[in-house]
Amino acid sequence: MAPILCAHLLRKVDAQLVDLLASLRPDEWDLQTVAPQWRVRDVAAHLLDTVLRKLSLVRDGWLVEQPELRTPEDVVALVNRMNRDGVTVFRRLSPSVLISLMSFACRESAAFHESLDPFAPAMFAVSWAGEERSLNWFDTARELTERWHHQQQIRQATDRPGLMIRELYHPVLDCFMRGLPQAYRRVEAAPGTMVRAEVAGDCGGVWQIAREETRWVPVRPADRWDSRIVVPQEIAWRVFTRGIRREEAAMQIRVEGEQDLALRVLDLTAVVA
Repeated sequence: MAPILCAHLLRKVDAQLVDLLASLRPDEWDLQTVAPQWRVRDVAAHLLDTVLRKLSLVRDGWLVEQPELRTPEDVVALVNRMNRDGVTVFRRLSPSVLISLMSFACRESAAFHESLDPFAPAMFAVSWAGEERSLNWFDTARELTERWHHQQQIRQATDRPGLMIRELYHPVLDCFMRGLPQAYRRVEAAPGTMVRAEVAGDCGGVWQIAREETRWVPVRPADRWDSRIVVPQEIAWRVFTRGIRREEAAMQIRVEGEQDLALRVLDLTAVVA
């Protein structure tokens, strides 16, 4: 699959974020989002925390703790703890202060990602895609998915128009779909079995994986497939970021071929949590 070269899009997504936050009424900061434990102010705090944390650690090499990470569960526990700590601190900020800091942080973050060699090794692997080592382009694409989908949570909670713009949303979906082989890693099937995943809508696309002898691999979409699932773009981002119950999502999709095989697409989780 072709690399997703999207560093230039971070500025566009974050400019939309700053404008969105500046438009919120005081009462809207306390509205509940699809993230069960987070209100709008918490999601905004998380977006500020993660970008500042990454600049400090990756750009500036400022390491204040060296946790021992032996298993994937250790990574999840660490990420959850850091997220909780960051939200606890930054949710206390007034909207004015938070927006000012967000504007600064977003500019610094965009400049940093634009400066990276996209094909050099990234400091952190995209673990939800099953990678132990990743290149910068994938890490930057992951960053775009974070900035896009958390902003979308705020837009949904406050009844604002979504960022359903192909330039911004399609790369997010393309990045999510890099996790398909990982989602199917424990699924047994005959070699040559094909699973086709489609996101319906102007921002969507088609992705396909095939079973080799011992693993699933991405392949160029073809007319032949054994299982096919079609997910509306309106819920696709929620499906892959734990923002909708599997049962609710299943009522809005279309499946052809081997149903159980196709439905495993709904198990793709493109976040660490």
